[in-house]
Amino acid sequence: MRNFAGFACPPRQYPFKRVQYGTRHASTVTRANDNKAFSKTLLLPKTKFPMRNDPSKDPAIVQRTTEGLYRWQAGNAKGPLFVFHDGPPYANGDLHIGHAMNKILKDVTNRYHVLNGKRVHYHPGWDCHGLPIENKVLKELGKDMHEVSPSEIRRAAEIYAKDQVMSQINQFRQLGIMADWNSESTYRTLDHDYEIRQLRVFQKMVDRGLIYRHYRPVHYSPSSRSALAEAELEYADNHVSHSVYVTFDLDLDQNISPSLSDLIKSESRVQLLVWTTTPWTLSANMGIAVNAEMAYTVLKSSANPNSAAVIVATERMAALDEILESLELDLKLGELFGSELAGASYKPLFSSKLPHDTPSLPVLPSGHVTSTSGTGLVHCAPAHGQEDYHLFHSLGLVPATSSDSLICHVDGYGCFTSDVVEALGEEAGKALVGKEVLDEGGKAMVGLLKELGVLKKIQRIKHRYPYDWKTAKPIIVTATSQWFANLDAIKDDAITFLEKVKFVPEESRRRLESFIRQRSEWCISRQRVWGVPIPALYHLPTNRAVLDSESLNHILAILEQKGVRYWWDGPVEEFIPPHLKVDGENAAEAWQKGTDTMDVWFDSGSSWSMLQDLRGETQGNVAHLADVCMEGSDQHRGWFQSQLLTLVGATPEERKGKIGPYGTLITHGMVLDEQGKKMSKSDGNIINPLTIINGGKDKKKQPAYGAEILRLWSASGTYWHDTSIGPKSLAQVEEMYRKLRNSLRFILGNLKDQRLSPEDRIPGESMSLTGRYVMHELYKLEAHVRKSYENYVFSEVALPLSRFVNTTLSSLYFDITKDVLYADPETSLRRREVLTVLEHILDTMTSMFAPILPHLAEEVYQTLPQGNQETSSFFSRPWVPLDHSWYSVGVEEHMAAWLILRREVLSLLEMARSDKYIGSALEADVELITEGAGLQEIPQHDPELTQLFNVSNVWRTGSFAHKDGWEYTKLVTLPRLGEYQVRVGPASKHKCPRCWTYSRAEEDELCSRCDAVIRAQ
Repeated sequence: MRNFAGFACPPRQYPFKRVQYGTRHASTVTRANDNKAFSKTLLLPKTKFPMRNDPSKDPAIVQRTTEGLYRWQAGNAKGPLFVFHDGPPYANGDLHIGHAMNKILKDVTNRYHVLNGKRVHYHPGWDCHGLPIENKVLKELGKDMHEVSPSEIRRAAEIYAKDQVMSQINQFRQLGIMADWNSESTYRTLDHDYEIRQLRVFQKMVDRGLIYRHYRPVHYSPSSRSALAEAELEYADNHVSHSVYVTFDLDLDQNISPSLSDLIKSESRVQLLVWTTTPWTLSANMGIAVNAEMAYTVLKSSANPNSAAVIVATERMAALDEILESLELDLKLGELFGSELAGASYKPLFSSKLPHDTPSLPVLPSGHVTSTSGTGLVHCAPAHGQEDYHLFHSLGLVPATSSDSLICHVDGYGCFTSDVVEALGEEAGKALVGKEVLDEGGKAMVGLLKELGVLKKIQRIKHRYPYDWKTAKPIIVTATSQWFANLDAIKDDAITFLEKVKFVPEESRRRLESFIRQRSEWCISRQRVWGVPIPALYHLPTNRAVLDSESLNHILAILEQKGVRYWWDGPVEEFIPPHLKVDGENAAEAWQKGTDTMDVWFDSGSSWSMLQDLRGETQGNVAHLADVCMEGSDQHRGWFQSQLLTLVGATPEERKGKIGPYGTLITHGMVLDEQGKKMSKSDGNIINPLTIINGGKDKKKQPAYGAEILRLWSASGTYWHDTSIGPKSLAQVEEMYRKLRNSLRFILGNLKDQRLSPEDRIPGESMSLTGRYVMHELYKLEAHVRKSYENYVFSEVALPLSRFVNTTLSSLYFDITKDVLYADPETSLRRREVLTVLEHILDTMTSMFAPILPHLAEEVYQTLPQGNQETSSFFSRPWVPLDHSWYSVGVEEHMAAWLILRREVLSLLEMARSDKYIGSALEADVELITEGAGLQEIPQHDPELTQLFNVSNVWRTGSFAHKDGWEYTKLVTLPRLGEYQVRVGPASKHKCPRCWTYSRAEEDELCSRCDAVIRAQ
């Protein structure tokens, strides 16, 4: 059958050309004008569905599939509630490709559930507080932070954040996201109601005694001028530090164990060799730690008998060989255990610059000292090290609530304060004051160590070091007064809840659990202007911080009425609750409001509080608030944790373990360029999703693919791994989309953009084997696709569907049925069967790809008559799966044998074509001699095998009669069909000018089929 121009399916034959090769059968020449005359009698495809179109640009389709659809399903869906909780992106800057993939994957999930009759709750959100916005508005104002009032920064930050939200909404809309973007159906962490809910969550954690204030070392970012939580750090593996080896003089007049005393009785000076990677912390040294169970060696120089003896860990001597050799320490005076060294005292490193009565410092036993690095003697600065702090705190040397017990000489800018003079002396200290500890201050400290003669070696090392993830600059550990949440008290409950959560992929469970187990507390306070306040009150006369349920009840009642911003602007006396007021005390002078803001992870982590009342009375039957949360892998350290920890922390004891934030947690990877590199501005490899959709300035280099291609790309990959994108991958996806679209056009064209009447449809039991086989394959595909949607494995939707289109449809079914569709009588049983199968394919296939390609699905839906097309949408009808009766193992096995037979026949036809005996398979007949029982039922002329082989005739004979001319034969054994012989030879009849098959008797104008059609017209 001839090809229908514009329908890009594999051609079933070459255009007719009369050529005689050797002894090939000579056919009657057909005149061109006869072909044209008969072509008008063919049932050629006709559709208004265009070959090329971007339905995502059609305003009517967009409305029916996005905002209008969301509102419709929210009010009309009768199924159970499905809650997809959106993790808020940051309201700063344009979307990047990771944002696009994230929102599209969420949208695919939501649309699948809408198709299954569920009522979807999906409110997109934005994270609106924090440093990046604060820095952005300061840059726009052209001023430094201290040149602008906090209230002016907050006003500018709020305006900026809201503008960014609107900008991102307009960009998200172009991705085809089903959502209602108005303020009632979205959330922002700067919204008044949101902030109040967040503060109520905070209050519940205060009620449970989980919030406390400590002066202790924390991760601190000088570039952000704020404390940071572990989740806000990223680690650089190539950070360079300048480590130093220094010596401290043992105080021989203080407590010394008998063992140590015996070893050094002849020595007038004994030193402890210490190594540190942070020489700037040496001014805050408060002790030296040793391991009680490790052995230590006392070394001496034979070349310089008057030099000091030096103590190092015995196990570290081999690693320290170079420095020990440079100090000529070649004599071993003896060994002792760390337990015998602990209890001794040493003189401060800078004692030569200090008064003579400066007290000595202790040598302390500690398990955190190991033999894997350093010298086995650890410099302890509790203000600048977590382990040092825990050691001193456990020994009662530094109370957690006192700032006087820790030595710290670093300010909020990461510079040495004037207090460093107390540790270094007036002259030496002044050289450090005001200098950054990570830059010039650190260099100045090294210079001072050289001057004092205590520096034994300086070493440049490359190692892993924490950086501020927002500014990409190194942080320090330094003591500040901060608010903390006690995670030790709740993390076991959090991990227990995770046992109920489904993880996609499953291996991400271990990652999240590990991060939670590693944490003991959460530093929740930040020294920022733009954020939700921690509403603590400070009583200045007693230096007391007040943050309890009673004070919060009073304060939050005011903020609920007047707005959270009122905390910053209102008078302090208004926030003092009655029980704290003292007669005769001027509250305005005695009290001060806290200026700390909450960690932005606490902001976004409190978002679960919006979902508490969604299910009403049915919530008791569900152990989670959101059915699904999906974010990038970085959120194991961020939002996934903060949601869980704040909910568990705010849940009263009597409801513990009964509910959590999410039922399923899905993690996707990052988006890389086609070379597998992370996208960054510096590398110039960032891909803007809107450029993919709308094209760039140079449309040849950056063509406009449209939203559907970007959506198909997002769903086609294994998103749980890092995914690459670029011109090559987009071109591949575009080709996949083009083939799908052309297949839809072929079906619609043959249906004439109409649905079949019930009378025209053919039941399965009346179908041919080929028709039942295609329906069987369609059933299997649909079942696989639905399961893949349920398991969030969208690549197992897109790729198998593409294979079905390319292999089962285009290369097989479309190819072998065109003759029937175009040339059979309009109401023939064969033709009605094919149209019935095509209609099933159209409906089922459209349901399968609709969540991924909603605009295309709607375009198909609107092409067919649907009743009220002004208001209805493809998504307003439920996805009704195919009946199980279409599934048949017997049909699959039988057809598998026929397809093997087809492949063998096609190989013989290709030989004939290569040898130039035929130009088209229609110029050949196929004869079969059956040996097995399987083919005995085939009549002498088999129309179904004729159709399957795409030849003019298939004949079954008892034996091959002798014929002049060419032939190709083969003996084949097939399962179910037995052994048979195949012979391919020249067609025995003549070409029909209407259908082009060689089925016309020489004396007739047309073949019998075409003649009947013409006579009936």
